[in-house]
Amino acid sequence: MRNVALIYNPFSGQYSARREAAVQRAVGVLRNAGIKAEPFITDGAGSGTRLALDAVRAGFDTIIACGGDGTVHEVLQSVVGTGVALGVVPLGTANALAADLGLIGSPENAVRALLNAVPTQVSVGRIQYRTSEGESDSRYFAVAAGVGADALLMARMDSRLKRRLGYLLYMIEATKILFTHGFPMFQASLPANANGQARVVDISQLLAVRVRSFGGALGRLAPGASVRNGSLSMIAFKTRNRFQFVSFLMAAIANRQTFGRDVELVEAESIECNAHNGSREQLFVEADGEVLGMLPVKLEVVPHALTLLVPLNAQP
Repeated sequence: MRNVALIYNPFSGQYSARREAAVQRAVGVLRNAGIKAEPFITDGAGSGTRLALDAVRAGFDTIIACGGDGTVHEVLQSVVGTGVALGVVPLGTANALAADLGLIGSPENAVRALLNAVPTQVSVGRIQYRTSEGESDSRYFAVAAGVGADALLMARMDSRLKRRLGYLLYMIEATKILFTHGFPMFQASLPANANGQARVVDISQLLAVRVRSFGGALGRLAPGASVRNGSLSMIAFKTRNRFQFVSFLMAAIANRQTFGRDVELVEAESIECNAHNGSREQLFVEADGEVLGMLPVKLEVVPHALTLLVPLNAQP
């Protein structure tokens, strides 16, 4: 790490002058370590991707995404496959990848941990989906991607209220969905079962996970998931029963979730999801908390595509 571009979102979470000063101190930590560091400020949706692409072309060997999940997701799109190292620093309502790597606290403390981090080749997820204009598109993801109620939750998040209320807004909207959403079913092509038979099953929610821990209340939602894995750990809800959703989430918070007939944990390198023929249900698709589009969807792993700065003895 010799030439670093630090891309940060000043409005991630609840903006304050103190947070701005913390970012500048983080840049100072890099410079005091003899590293050339230059900050770049995002100015709207998609600008993180553009700034990261400019930094790659300008020859920066490392890009640090300083913000929430959305900032990391945007920067990720431009660094996958380039060999440029990605570092993450939490600044915002939530940064699940930073939490998974044990990078918590102030931006300057997180940057100090990154000074001794090990550049590690990891796989990333990729989601192919249909946009609202009916065109095919794809995105990489580092944390998770989902189809169903989780994507609906992200679609309902108001950015201004999110800055004011933070996690409380997630709780409010999640409660509304649990009591009012119909949890419509769609089809998923799951890997072969123990009998060697491929399966097409009806599910109401699919979540493909790439991290050990989301941090916060959810913690380890999908046991066995890791950025180091060459597969996706997918939670498939084969039920529309609200009680099953609530009981699973409560168990996950207590780290006591179990899997069986109605909620299955699936390991696979790829999976496809499609709407039922003639279905008029609007099923949202999200990746790393960003609402992308709708079905049909293909989720897959791209092996060893990202150089990620992993702190020494990283633990969520």
